[in-house]
Amino acid sequence: MKTQYYAASSLDGFIATTNHSLDWLLQFGEAEGPGYDEFLAEVGAIAMGSATYQWLVDHYIKAGTSEEKPWRFEQPTWIFTSRKLTSVRNADLCFVEGAVAPVHRQMVAAAKGKNIWIAGGGELAGQFIDAGLLDELIIQVASVTLGQGRPLLPRLIAFPPLRLTSVQALGEAFAELHYDVPRQAEAMPVGT
Repeated sequence: MKTQYYAASSLDGFIATTNHSLDWLLQFGEAEGPGYDEFLAEVGAIAMGSATYQWLVDHYIKAGTSEEKPWRFEQPTWIFTSRKLTSVRNADLCFVEGAVAPVHRQMVAAAKGKNIWIAGGGELAGQFIDAGLLDELIIQVASVTLGQGRPLLPRLIAFPPLRLTSVQALGEAFAELHYDVPRQAEAMPVGT
């Protein structure tokens, strides 16, 4: 069982624009790559930040509209938030706030030996690194730059550095990078 941060990023390290838009990514269509279904089959629980959740509700699920779609995931999903969010029908969601470590223990129990996916955003993944709970990064780097936006991982991770385990080209637009996260990494929020 691993706790994994799986995300798409611009070449300059952003997962969304400053206003949380993913239009830069959506231009590629289903940018998840050929291994996405295999990845998801090994996931037993999902963690997600409130901005990622709200983006899915507004732009994918489109609740209350004629285009409404069901929740994308069968796995139980913990939404880390400090604000009141509307739940999605027929979705196994738990809205939580505070430290990630106690929630991670709940997720491990629910995952029943499968992996835990940190689905977004970068600050949430950083909190899992801070707590020594993140094992692997799987990052699909797109062939675009944004100049500014929501950072992929707003932490200083240098001593020791991440360990690159594989690189794969996904078509002409993406490179998928896999990194192991050393347990003794000294992650610090950017700006400290």
